[in-house]
Amino acid sequence: MSGNGIRVLVACEYSATVRDAFRARGFDAWSCDLLPTEGDPSYHWQKDCIDVATLSDHFGSWDLMIAHPPCTDLAVSGARHFPAKRADGRQQRSLDFVKRLLDAPIPHIALENPVSVISSHIRKPDQIIQPWQFGHGETKATCLWLDNLPKLIPTDIVPGRSDRIHKMPPGPNRWKERSRTYAGIAAAMASQWGDFLISERDRQLSGEPELSWALL
Repeated sequence: MSGNGIRVLVACEYSATVRDAFRARGFDAWSCDLLPTEGDPSYHWQKDCIDVATLSDHFGSWDLMIAHPPCTDLAVSGARHFPAKRADGRQQRSLDFVKRLLDAPIPHIALENPVSVISSHIRKPDQIIQPWQFGHGETKATCLWLDNLPKLIPTDIVPGRSDRIHKMPPGPNRWKERSRTYAGIAAAMASQWGDFLISERDRQLSGEPELSWALL
């Protein structure tokens, strides 16, 4: 177990970017995905994310889950394909997967996706962030659905508004590159949400009243 004993699950992550940002700060952070990890496999479950998030008898309990469900059938950038995806059930299966992640028995949850039908079929996001707010001079609107977590505060607003991700040429690995979390955003998650979890744990140990983050 890592330093501070707080367990973090990064669901649907093969890159280890967010996981390693938390591990660098002393959290017992693990990634899980159906794909093998590009990072250290010692801290990766190559399994169904729902199982890892919900089967505490086997995988242990979690304090925080950050989930990156596949957006292929959900993102509005692919709206021209929605009729076919609705007809064959792909979109509904993806929405059901998102609902199961949001309903996981974990006290703090963040779910990340681009602008998508999650907003209209489940609920609107609590926050929309951009890479250029966290040290990357690019545009990529990223929605966050938050449960018992504060909104992220920009850490490094930079000039430049390149649409590199959207303009990425076709190829077999395009979807993987488009899905990667920016290092600056991962660092902000680990720093801000990590500090929040530590403060919540210390507050509970001291018996202080619970704070509400709903309006933050």
